[in-house]
Amino acid sequence: MAHEKLSINIEASCDNVFAVLHDYTKRLEWDPLLSDARILDGATQAAKGVRTICTGKWKQLWISMITEYISFNTGKLAAVQAVNKPLFFDRFAASIRHIPLAEGRSRVEYVYSFGIRPKSLSFFLEPIVNILLQNETQKRLQALKVFMEREHRTNRFYGADESSRKT
Repeated sequence: MAHEKLSINIEASCDNVFAVLHDYTKRLEWDPLLSDARILDGATQAAKGVRTICTGKWKQLWISMITEYISFNTGKLAAVQAVNKPLFFDRFAASIRHIPLAEGRSRVEYVYSFGIRPKSLSFFLEPIVNILLQNETQKRLQALKVFMEREHRTNRFYGADESSRKT
């Protein structure tokens, strides 16, 4: 099973980054790798037990992953696990931890793990898929950083913590 941790520092508070990251009505504004992102089953916002679907663009072969939040601690940590098995994936789970830094900044740590099917090809496919996921995750984190820092500079916020605005 492959496991990876990536992180990025962002010039915005944990609460604001967390709010944007888990707001599926805003997801396509900043996430360049998705063609669709929705909350499922009539839920109106992300929370523990809520399921979502995210579908990649053509470069991601329009693969859709349905996940369920297994942890949701606002402003601090959210974790999901896949409930479907998209192409080659036997399992997938990820967590996003938000760590406060000085002067209203924060660090986002994204940890994922996955397994490949069929197991007989995992020795060959896991390293390839891991490189692709690392690349995608780095692009996604960088896009989130650019979006949040632009919103911060223009004093536009989607989160609950507007006290960290610079005047």
